[in-house]
Amino acid sequence: MTEDLKFEVGTRLADVDKPGVNARTGVIRTPHGDIATPAFIPVGTKATVKTLTPEQIRQTGAQAILANAYHLYLQPGHDLVDEAGGLSRFTNWRGPTFTDSGGFQVMSLGAGFKKTLAMDTKGLERGDIKAEKKERLAQVDEDGVDFKSFIDGSRHRFTPEVSMQIQHGLGADILFAFDELTTLVDSKRYQGEAVERTRRWAQRCLDEHHRLTELRSDKKKQSLWGVVQGAQYEDLRRDATRGLIELDRRAREDGRRGFGGFGIGGAIEKENLGQIVGWVCDELPEDKPRHLLGISEPDDLFAAVEAGADTFDCVAPTRLARRGGVYTLDGRMTLTNARFKRDFSGIDEEFGGYVSQNYSRAYIHHLLKAKEYLAGTLCTMHNVEFTVRLVDNIRTSIDEGRFYEYREEFLGRYYASLK
Repeated sequence: MTEDLKFEVGTRLADVDKPGVNARTGVIRTPHGDIATPAFIPVGTKATVKTLTPEQIRQTGAQAILANAYHLYLQPGHDLVDEAGGLSRFTNWRGPTFTDSGGFQVMSLGAGFKKTLAMDTKGLERGDIKAEKKERLAQVDEDGVDFKSFIDGSRHRFTPEVSMQIQHGLGADILFAFDELTTLVDSKRYQGEAVERTRRWAQRCLDEHHRLTELRSDKKKQSLWGVVQGAQYEDLRRDATRGLIELDRRAREDGRRGFGGFGIGGAIEKENLGQIVGWVCDELPEDKPRHLLGISEPDDLFAAVEAGADTFDCVAPTRLARRGGVYTLDGRMTLTNARFKRDFSGIDEEFGGYVSQNYSRAYIHHLLKAKEYLAGTLCTMHNVEFTVRLVDNIRTSIDEGRFYEYREEFLGRYYASLK
């Protein structure tokens, strides 16, 4: 059986033999091109990175993009994207693509969770009862999830099989198994139940992925990745990881398709991110890539890479940009502030990049105040390039044996204003 993708490990961090330290470089080889890792993957929720053309995304140095199965299922429909030839042809993005399973959106949008809840428990109580939420629009059972569309309130149902059918139709190179979203305020008992349910769903995803791959043999091969849950609990995270590894082993022994890699998802406390990722990566096989879902802050990126994550995605750089927030080597700044009205320097001339070399802070300030769409384009292009290049530099620092020196240099300067 031909593998759906190949992963080649490159340089390992010098002290990679320490528990929780698993940093490495590598290359993920997909049908639509290679991804040098570690790598940041911009999010194109509705088959577009908001405000940017695919050509502009390429100009940032991005190697791949991630699209959202939930949103594309609702509009325009995965069948239409399939008819168009998959995401690559539909969007004119000719590089590698990821699609998430839709599990996060089905349950977060449906249940009214804040999108930042997984990283923040301030003001919330832990216990056997979930934190108070808006009226639930999503209901979980053993078979799947019933939910209402956030667009028009129409009712829908996602199961592991439906998620696989949607993602196969979208035609991405890398797919994620359907999992159950939990939050940090769910009890450990419920977290354990969700881990077991996610494991059972992962088996169903493997079965359906294999069936669809055989049925659609004329299509380019797609790689399914299992998703590790378990919140902030070491025993649950390790157990969830081992369970997915066992599913993969059984599938391959039976001559079927297993997991091409693994995603690390669910509720993660920011202050313990590196430790949690380390627990998972200590258990995972070295010859499979690892994707951390929803991470982009510089300190989180360094922590996750050190712990062993290979790729990352997050909407933060683009969402922040549309409000005028931009990254610089000296930290974030907001270009709507009055002090930039007559500042004719680039956003970050030392960092460089297309936007900093061609547009002034004063001009972008004007665009933001005038509510011109170009403001979002320029800020987004800058932020994506900044984040992509940061992770590229982290990769280079591992290859050159100076990861820790680069981390101290970058973070010391980036967060200096907060001290």
